[in-house]
Order: sequence, then C-alpha cells, then structure tokens
Amino acid sequence: MAEAIPRDHDQYSCSVCLDLLKDPVTIPCGHSYCMSCINECWNTNDLNGIYRCPQCRHAFKTKPPLNRSTVLAEIMEKLRSTELLSESAQSLAGPGEIACDFCAGEMIKAVKSCLECRVSYCETHVQPHYNVPALKKHKLVKAAVIPVCPKHDKLLEVYCRTDQKCVCMHCLLDDHKSHDTVPSTIERNEKQIKLTDTQKKVKQIIQAKEKELQKMNMDIASHSDSAKKAVENSKKVFSELAKLIEKKGNEVIEKIKAEEKADLDQGTKLQKTLQEEITELKKREGVLEDLLQTDDNIQFLQNYESVSSSSGTDKLPSFSFQPYCSFEDIRKLICELAGRLETTCTQEISKTITKVSDLSAKRPTIEIVVGDRVRVKPSVVTPTHKWGSVTQFSIGVVKKIQGNLLTVDFPEQRNWTGVVSEMERVTSAGSDSSTKNDPFNIKVGDKVRVKPSVTTQNITGVETSLIRVWVW
Repeated sequence: MAEAIPRDHDQYSCSVCLDLLKDPVTIPCGHSYCMSCINECWNTNDLNGIYRCPQCRHAFKTKPPLNRSTVLAEIMEKLRSTELLSESAQSLAGPGEIACDFCAGEMIKAVKSCLECRVSYCETHVQPHYNVPALKKHKLVKAAVIPVCPKHDKLLEVYCRTDQKCVCMHCLLDDHKSHDTVPSTIERNEKQIKLTDTQKKVKQIIQAKEKELQKMNMDIASHSDSAKKAVENSKKVFSELAKLIEKKGNEVIEKIKAEEKADLDQGTKLQKTLQEEITELKKREGVLEDLLQTDDNIQFLQNYESVSSSSGTDKLPSFSFQPYCSFEDIRKLICELAGRLETTCTQEISKTITKVSDLSAKRPTIEIVVGDRVRVKPSVVTPTHKWGSVTQFSIGVVKKIQGNLLTVDFPEQRNWTGVVSEMERVTSAGSDSSTKNDPFNIKVGDKVRVKPSVTTQNITGVETSLIRVWVW
C-alpha cells in the first residue's frame, strides 16, 4: 500500500507546522491538522469563544471534538516508513563525488545541481524543484561543482572567443567589453558539432584499427600454426628416417647372422668329418699297438702285411676352417657407412638450417615498427629506391612495413618507399648512436637560439632570443 501513496508532501502536511501530520485529526470543515498543533492554535487564538480553521477560516461557535483519525494516522505511518527507506537507500558521497548541501550529518551523494540556486541536492531534497512551480523554472544538471567567475562570483554563461575562455555577464562590461563573445550554449553547439565529427573519425579509425588487429591476430595464429606443422613434419620425417636406418640396420644384422650360420654349419661339418677320422685313426693305432705287442714272430709276420698296407696315413687330407665371410671387413664397411651417413646428414641438415635462416634473413635487424620516426642512415649515400624529395636530414613516420620494405610519410614526400636495413629510428631524446655526433641534432619542440659565434643571421629580427622550433 505504501507504494500507492502519492509522494506529494503538501497533501499530507500540517499547514501549521508544515511537517507530516502527527496524531492527525480532521475538523468538521474537512481540513486535517496535528492534534497538538490545532489545540495550540485554538488555545492561543481563542477570541469571543469562536474557533476558526487556520486554512479556510471557517468559524465554529463551539470547539469541535478532536478525535484521532486512525485511517489517516495509518497512512502517515506508512508514508514515514517509505520516506525512511528511501533515505536509507541513498548512498553516501565517496571521494571525488558531490555531496548534498542540505543533508545534515552524513554526506549523502547528490544527484542534481541547480544552476540558479548554485547548490547540489540528493534525491530527497531535489523533489521541491519538481513540485514547486517557482522552482520548476530552475535549470537542473547532473551533480557537479558549479563553476563561477573567480572575480565576480557569478555563473559562467558567456564564451569569449577572443581569449578562448568562459566568462560571466559582468565580465562583458569589464575585461571583455570589446571581445568577440557568444552565449555558452551557441559555442557549445558549434564545438559539439566539430567534436561529433572528430568522434566519428575516431570511431572510423578505431574500426579500421580493430580490423587490422583482427587480421594481425589471424596472421599471427596462421603463422604459429604453420610453425607447429613444420615442427611436427620435421619430427615425422626424422622419425621415419631413423626408422628406415633402424630397418636397414636390422637387415644388415640379419644378413650377418645368416652368413655366420652358413659358415658355422660348414665348420660343424668339418668338425664332424675330422672327429670321425680321428676316431678311425685311434682304432688303427690300437691294432698296430696290439701287433707290436705280439710275442709270436710267425703271427707278427703274417699280420704285418695286412696292417701295414691299410695304414694310408700319408694320404690323409688336411682340414682347416676357412669362412666365406670376413666379419672384420663387414665391421669396417659399417664404420665407413656410418661415417658417410653422418657426413651426409650433417651437410644436408646444415643446408636446411641455412635455408631456414635465409628465409628469416629479411627480418629487420633494427626493431622498427609502424608509427616510429625514422630517417635514412648517414652511411647510406643513395637509397635503393632513390631519394626523391627526401634528404639526409628528413625525418618521417613509418606508415607500413611489408617484409624488408617500409612506407614512410616525410614532410617532403608522402608514401616514400625504403629498405629497412637502410633506415634508423629517431628517438625523441635523440639517444641513437648515429645521432650523438650529428651537429644538426635539433628536433621539433626544442628551444634554440643563434650561436654566439654567429655575427650575421639569415633571419632578421632575431638576436640572442630563445625561440621554439615549430617546423614539423
């Protein structure tokens, strides 16, 4: 119900104390007052036993009964609660914020400032400017410090175009009497139009720069992806190359093992044959030993021919292990292959690294970026792309960099093309090593004067006075 109560205090104010009704009573004419206020009024102004209404002056011959209006009292209670909630919801003024000039105690944040009253109001105290007819004509602005003329303590309402400053009406009759002056609103409108145009241009530049940034982000991301793919491809190629070498190495190892097996099989056969011959010879040796131990001469002579004729010891073949493959030679071959592979890989990889370095050789050795002030190095006699209107002392601003080329706007020539390696950055402090010994190391904004050693100047009217360089 509190939300439905009108915020017009006049409707619920006592016309005697001008405050919200307390213990409201309504007299027969229909007007309501605080019980204490109407009692005090009638007790003080009791003339001839006639009681009058303070508002409509209606007369009562007898004192009307003063009964408390419960409905109106309930409305007043809720209205006060609403007012307290509204006041508590208002925030305190922080550092740098404007405080209400009417709030006592806590510094409540102001929401409006009146140019006529020259004070600031919080949400509660600004309400009369919305309700009181005389105050409605005042001009309210967002809460701020109201600037006034330091000399006349009046509002600054006029703009002096001659002195380019705001002045009050009294200043027009004083220091700015014959100056070109206009109302501040007219000057504001004109400058606002120019400022709006500037804002549009700035927005257009921001949009263009945002597009450049977006494209740059895409280019950087693409470049990064390209580098990642190159790394992954390099890992894959070298991994496959290592696998190939490992595979071929395994083939060589298997071949060596096969040759070893063939030679060992041959050796095993020779061992078996030689062992068999040794066994047969041992048997024959046993027979000969038995014959030599025979005591019977006749038996010895009878067996001698058979034993001696079957000896065949002179015709026995000689055995030796002679492998077809020399593993020492294979070891030498592998070492030679490893040396050739190492040399080839080192040379080819070095060539690849050199080519990669060549691809990045176009990167400027000097960190020149767009927006830097640059000039041609003193050591460059003739630039690659010719001087044009540019001289050795020209200083321009870099507008574009593409590879090893840059575009510079010089005062003498716009969109001049140069090679990055032929340019040097010019700092505002003139700290470049190339400019330390430059006798013409004077930049825009420096204070200069004619040297004391110069007796005749090319410019008349200038002696030893300090002047400021304004040439771009």
